Amino acid sequence: MNLASRFAASAQQHAEKTALYWGDRTFTYSELWSQTLFIAGVLRHQFRIKPGDRVGLWLKNCPEFIPSLFGILHLGAVAVPINNFLKPHEVGYILSDAGIDVLVSDSELAAAFDALKGARPSLQMMNAETTLASFPVPPGHLKFDTDLLRNPNRSETDLAVLIYTSGTTGRPKGAMLSNDNLLHNVESCRLCLQIVPEDRIGVLLPMFHSYMLTVGTFLPLFSGASIVLVKSLHPVRNVIQELYQRRVSILPAIPQFYRSLVNADLPQPSPLRICISGSAPLPVQVLHEFEQKMGIPLIEGYGLSEASPVVAKNPLDRTRKPGSIGLPIPNVEMSVQDDSGRTLGPRQVGEICVRGGNVMLGYWNQPDETEKAFRNGWLLTGDIGYFDEEGYYYITDRKKDMLLVNGNNVYPREIEDVIYQFPNVKEAAVIGRPDPRRGEQPVAFVVPLEGTSIDPEALLSFVRTRLADYKVPRKVVLSPGLPRNATGKVLKTVLREQPIP
Repeated sequence: MNLASRFAASAQQHAEKTALYWGDRTFTYSELWSQTLFIAGVLRHQFRIKPGDRVGLWLKNCPEFIPSLFGILHLGAVAVPINNFLKPHEVGYILSDAGIDVLVSDSELAAAFDALKGARPSLQMMNAETTLASFPVPPGHLKFDTDLLRNPNRSETDLAVLIYTSGTTGRPKGAMLSNDNLLHNVESCRLCLQIVPEDRIGVLLPMFHSYMLTVGTFLPLFSGASIVLVKSLHPVRNVIQELYQRRVSILPAIPQFYRSLVNADLPQPSPLRICISGSAPLPVQVLHEFEQKMGIPLIEGYGLSEASPVVAKNPLDRTRKPGSIGLPIPNVEMSVQDDSGRTLGPRQVGEICVRGGNVMLGYWNQPDETEKAFRNGWLLTGDIGYFDEEGYYYITDRKKDMLLVNGNNVYPREIEDVIYQFPNVKEAAVIGRPDPRRGEQPVAFVVPLEGTSIDPEALLSFVRTRLADYKVPRKVVLSPGLPRNATGKVLKTVLREQPIP
């Protein structure tokens, strides 16, 4: 079984059920599978795609994303989802690094084709919109045979997807995920979220990201559930209306969206049964305010592209601990280790490490980086944290973001969590600035809620009552917003480059 044959089996079982909602349009499993076969045929016969070839998938969130993805996988080729927010020169790097000669895109993004082809003359582009617009599907047209369900083009251990990391610290690297890596992670997520065919998963975040690829695409389609693909995220009230109208029961999103829901006028009762927060740390204050307002669980989880990506989450049927990323999901191991690889005990801070069938094969064409990412069979996440006596894990910060102030380790997230408790704070990010006497000093960038103001000195006095003096930021910089990547992670590299007034 591989990803394509798993979708084929699901489509056979749930042929006439709605698999995808997109505004006023709906698509059955049968329709999506028929489109998948059509895309695969075009890629094979017109573009000469064969097993092992890398095919770029440069699309905004749209219905065409799904058959394009599975069409690539059905041929045994390797799908390379590309961030649709990137500029042509950034996309050009990925095309060159992955050796991509065929790019599946849409009419809007295709405008950059000439620039991309200038950097990679062999590049061809397939417009997914126009390709599928020419595909008439008679009602109920669906055929399965043994070859389709078995899909001999690719085995479980073969490379299926290349996910390029966000590149916040340099050139992005391609995490190699096999069919088995992703199937393993989907099954673990299915077990811990207790997903059933009646569920509808709301997809707001970009589908090119590993979080939505696994939780927003593979998970519902392999479980016989439905995807509600939201057309636009602005204004928030329209998003809320669509989630309620389509009776979304599971919502994976990011902390900023849940903060927006806290401040929104929401009808009751809500169709949601589970909300999941990922991609960035969830402030404890947001969690408390959301659950008090909604009366449903907001579950913080944790993952990284190199692990397909989900690693841990707070459980549905046990204690959920605010501020914790929860417990390892089924069939995934976690540990905390020091720099020498020694395993640490409860409450001891070190690097969080992961092991399991979901962990990547390595980085594409980067053996040195792959070697750095592993130690004794464990994936080194680059995240610093600890676990408590009950096995719940906590992230204190990114290893690269940790500050050294007067010889003391200072974790920006600890400071940020305190700042979020101050009135009128919408967002906060703490970085380190070099200091000739103390090594580094924390600096806080703070975004006030709309229509409010914040007194920096009052904020610093508030922080000083809750944290040791050496952890208190040297300065508070008020800002209209924080720079973020497509999945909501604050780009602290950009903040470090900004002048401090």
